Amino acid sequence: MGNYLVAMEAAWLVRDVEEIDDAIGVAVSEAGKRLNSEDMDYVEVEVGATGCPACGEPFDSAFIAADTALVGLALEMEVFNADGEEHASRIAKSEVGGALRDVPLTVVEVVEVPEDE
Repeated sequence: MGNYLVAMEAAWLVRDVEEIDDAIGVAVSEAGKRLNSEDMDYVEVEVGATGCPACGEPFDSAFIAADTALVGLALEMEVFNADGEEHASRIAKSEVGGALRDVPLTVVEVVEVPEDE
């Protein structure tokens, strides 16, 4: 049994917004509120990064069209006493997915955390 840091990506839709910064702020705030209302304040929420297809430099994962934004959120949580990476992934996705119903969610990385002695 080990401890794992699980990184996930969520696609958050924000309506009636004109600026990227506003869309990002609303998405992070709404996701945080939904997680906190389920007593999941241990889940880290921030805007995701997408690599530029031309230069490879990362930029905020947000796109606006017709005053509607799609914001990619990066979520992280630590899972304790999991049987392996796959088990940790399923636990994290189940917990976060339960709080963020109807939000597309994908596990992007699972890293084993060494136990402190």
